[in-house]
Amino acid sequence: MPRIASVFGGSAPKPGTAAYEAARALGSTLARAGWAVATGGYSGVMEAASRGAAEAGGHVIGVTCGLIEDWKGLRANPWVKEEIRFATLRERLYHLVAFCEAAVALPGGIGTLSEVALTWSLLQTGEIPRKPFVVVGRVWSETISTFVRETDGYLHAGDAELIRVAGDVEEAVRRIADL
Repeated sequence: MPRIASVFGGSAPKPGTAAYEAARALGSTLARAGWAVATGGYSGVMEAASRGAAEAGGHVIGVTCGLIEDWKGLRANPWVKEEIRFATLRERLYHLVAFCEAAVALPGGIGTLSEVALTWSLLQTGEIPRKPFVVVGRVWSETISTFVRETDGYLHAGDAELIRVAGDVEEAVRRIADL
C-alpha cells in the first residue's frame, strides 16, 4: 500500500470550475508521485481529488459517514476504490487526520476549517506523529498568517512551522516531498 495523503476541501465545487480542476490536478499529481489519496468520499473537492487520483492510476480511499449520508442523502463518489465507513462525523474526521502520512487542505467551508484546526492541534500536541501538512490558496495564506500574527504569544515556538502554505497544488506536492 502506498503512503496515504488526506485531502480536505469543500463539497461545493462542480466539474469544470477552477476549484474542482485544481483538486483534480492535486489528486493526479499525488497519485503520480506514489501517494494513495484519501478524502471524505463525497462531492466537490473530495470527488475531484478522488477522480484525479483514479485517472492517474492511484488508489482512492473514501472515508464516509452514516450521519452525513442520512442527513444529506449522499453516497460515496464513483472514483472511490476503498470505502471506510464511520457512524459519526467525529470518527470520520479523526480517521482522516490521524491515519495519513501527509495532509493537504484546499479551500472549503466550516468542515474544512475544522479539519485544518484539528490537524494542526493534534500535530502541535504530539497526539499524531509529525507529518507534512500543507494548506493551499489565498484563503489559507491569509487565514494562517493573520492567526499567527494576531495570537500575541499564544503560539509556542515551532507551532507555525507545523503547517505550510502553498500557492497552488504543484507547490503543495513539492512541499510534501521536501518535508
